[in-house]
Amino acid sequence: MRILLCHNYYQHAGGEDSCFAEEAELLEKHGHTVIRYTRNNDGIGGLNAVLVAGQTIWNPATTRIIREKIKRERIELVHCTNTFPLISPSIYYACNRQRVPVVQSLHNYRLLCANSYFLRDGKVCEACLGKRIALPAIKHRCYRGNLLATTAVVAMQAVHHGIGSWRNHVDKFIALTDFAKSKFIEAGLDEERIAVKPNFVDPAPEIGRGDGDYALFVGRLSSEKGIEVLLRAWQDERCHLPLRIVGDGPMKERVVQAAANNPRIHFVGFQSADEVFQQMRAARFLVVPSLWYEGLPRTIVEAFAVGTPVIASDIGPLKKLVRPEGGGLRFELGNAQALSDVAAKLCQSRETADQLRGLARAEFEAEFSAQANYETLMQIYASAADHCRTR
Repeated sequence: MRILLCHNYYQHAGGEDSCFAEEAELLEKHGHTVIRYTRNNDGIGGLNAVLVAGQTIWNPATTRIIREKIKRERIELVHCTNTFPLISPSIYYACNRQRVPVVQSLHNYRLLCANSYFLRDGKVCEACLGKRIALPAIKHRCYRGNLLATTAVVAMQAVHHGIGSWRNHVDKFIALTDFAKSKFIEAGLDEERIAVKPNFVDPAPEIGRGDGDYALFVGRLSSEKGIEVLLRAWQDERCHLPLRIVGDGPMKERVVQAAANNPRIHFVGFQSADEVFQQMRAARFLVVPSLWYEGLPRTIVEAFAVGTPVIASDIGPLKKLVRPEGGGLRFELGNAQALSDVAAKLCQSRETADQLRGLARAEFEAEFSAQANYETLMQIYASAADHCRTR
């Protein structure tokens, strides 16, 4: 099959970017021809703000490029990972005119929430869920605290909900979890057109030994990831193992400051995928203190792959994903003391961590293998093609 994969990279590298790359590699490994179309947010700062806002809603140039690529490359299916902000949902229409099936991944809640997290002031917020025009988002400037930018996102949502871009012009959606699927159904998407396919890791890495005697956080350094909760938890002296923080993002300076004031906190910064796996193999456990619903944190799948236990917030899909019988422990959402209590158990007992280690790897092999993921993806593509033929 000749497949066009479309993705708008984020300003700070994250899990969606990695998923895009690995999905492309998985398809190529199975003999498919993959053509990539990508945009990058790095250059947005030099563009006119009004122009960017307009492109977020409808980008004629990108639509033209996609139409030409479909013709020139004889594309049989288009799979969009992220169209925000520079690609825009307008590309669906280029695909429709060429009678090419469209698949859209739902890695976050951007279709339903301006900041994509269902989070405001550190708490879950669903004020805009189901609204035709997300006025609460504009009131609270939910996208980066910027009125113009938030208005552009809300306008994009309102326009494309209004003209039926997601309802009528996408053949299949891919949610990462059953929880995420339920939210999109609640917002009005057709249940039968939403498939569930988790992330995967390929090739399966070598299992680690957890002998590094440190705790690990890997991810975007931003408020919705629970960074403040994490930093407060490590003020508790019972969490005596060093905490290594790997990643980049808007809260980088806050993390650097915390590391300067607390000798048990070590800021590592951005690392390559191979370096992250090395860190995970040696870590006693991974911490995922997210405050938002998450899609399916790639770091959890990676941790399970190398057998590293996970401590995660008790929220959304994490409730089902992170379980003692699957190599994980949970703590009360947003409660730094509760995180300290759970982390202290693993800090003080290598034996407990080792027991969870085997369970974590078993969870990976059962739920997140590349082969199972590929088979599910092919079923989704076939369903999208069937829907396109009858549209």
